[in-house]
Amino acid sequence: MITTYEFTTRIALAASLGAAIGIERQWRQKNAGLRTNTLVSLGSTAFILLSVSLGNGADPSRVAAQIVSGIGFLGAGVIMKDGLSVQGLNTAATIWCSAAVGSLTGIGLYGEAIIVSAAVMITHVLLRPLGLTLNRLQSLKSFNIPTDYLFTIKCKTEVENHLRIMLMQHLGNEDSLLLKSLTSDDNDDPSIAIITAEIKAITSQDSLMEKMASRLTIEEKVTKVSWEIMGTQTDL
Repeated sequence: MITTYEFTTRIALAASLGAAIGIERQWRQKNAGLRTNTLVSLGSTAFILLSVSLGNGADPSRVAAQIVSGIGFLGAGVIMKDGLSVQGLNTAATIWCSAAVGSLTGIGLYGEAIIVSAAVMITHVLLRPLGLTLNRLQSLKSFNIPTDYLFTIKCKTEVENHLRIMLMQHLGNEDSLLLKSLTSDDNDDPSIAIITAEIKAITSQDSLMEKMASRLTIEEKVTKVSWEIMGTQTDL
């Protein structure tokens, strides 16, 4: 049977270690910050201590397994999908680690709990700059890869020639772009013209494609402008 002093000591240590992890998250303005990580660590410890206090063959490892499952629901609440990107995975993983710190503290593995807590904070502090650097290097690598674009304009037939000339002028002013082909199709509707240009860029020029598309969209009798790269299409 665990004493009140031991119970208090473990709860206090769990709260302190959870708060230490949460301070860094709060500083980064993350969804799960100081209070969330503190409560997760404290709550995990409380459940483990409950199992230990019950005695009579109660197995703390079974309680720990249920804590892991419960934290999964909490972590899912901070994960958000924004288009093709997913945000909150790092925060969810941190909550998971806080639960592990609390569980270790509840069992009485103080040293191990402190080590895990320190490892979590070191991971955030030291590996975050490294991750940002790797992302920048990958962006530069992608930026320097030759890219093929498919540029499409849907318009009324009477402005077709005007738009073809405008498109060629835009491309002629950019040394990094090469017009591979320029075709037109009425798509079985004589009043509509679909202008398609295949453009080769020395390096990635997504922002330039977006700028060209935005400029041509405001032209009179233009109904749609789009550009496509690697199967991803952007419409204006």
